Amino acid sequence: METIQDQTVLITGGSRGLGLAMVEALLRRQAKVTVLARDSQSLAAVEQLGAKGIQGDATDAALMDRLVADLRPKVLVLNAGATPWMGSIEEQTFESYSIVWNNDVKATLHGVQAALKAPMPKGGRVLLASSGAALVLSLPAIRAEAMRLSGGYVGAKRMIWLMAHNANSVARTRELGLLFQVLLPLQLVGVTGLGRAVAAAYAGRAGTTVEDHLARYGAPLRPEQYGEDVATLLTDPRYADGVAYGFRRDTPIAPLDA
Repeated sequence: METIQDQTVLITGGSRGLGLAMVEALLRRQAKVTVLARDSQSLAAVEQLGAKGIQGDATDAALMDRLVADLRPKVLVLNAGATPWMGSIEEQTFESYSIVWNNDVKATLHGVQAALKAPMPKGGRVLLASSGAALVLSLPAIRAEAMRLSGGYVGAKRMIWLMAHNANSVARTRELGLLFQVLLPLQLVGVTGLGRAVAAAYAGRAGTTVEDHLARYGAPLRPEQYGEDVATLLTDPRYADGVAYGFRRDTPIAPLDA
């Protein structure tokens, strides 16, 4: 699509952090944005920006089915997720290890299924929020030792990447005209709750400060740049058929598909 103006957009987990940055960027382009989030106070702030807020849980399959069927969004952004419990493998319980699977992966699965069931309008885009952590044990690679405190987070974010490919296969087979794409911020975003929690855990184990840990990754990716980049992804024909894209401070959007 060459413009997002007047297009219906549904964003899960859009009331804070990178989700909110996407909401703001799309509102600036005059999209009709609806945000699904759990926190009523955060939703009230989003509504003041001009978006419509719906309080609810993106892991609720029936709710996602109903919202996608009713709204028929041209763009669905599956961004809802939880902050992982940070600890090395001998400190984890299965419950702590599974937090991101039970939130991020579950919410993404139900969102993907809702898009395929409805189905969304032809030409629609579904964006799945992953992480640069998904590059562990892949090429280009992040060393596995560098993510030793992140529990099931790495595998969960890798699974979300795979889910985009699985969904595209179904969409092609059924000739739905939908494109599923995965978003991978390639740097810790220290100003978000998730980025701060991750940086604090690793900095604490290394006996350094959060700022020193974040400095290892270079100039930080800003939420506002990420939001603008995602809006560009949706409207620039160069990004109209790839699946995986990476985002880094002051650099072009990077295709990550082999």
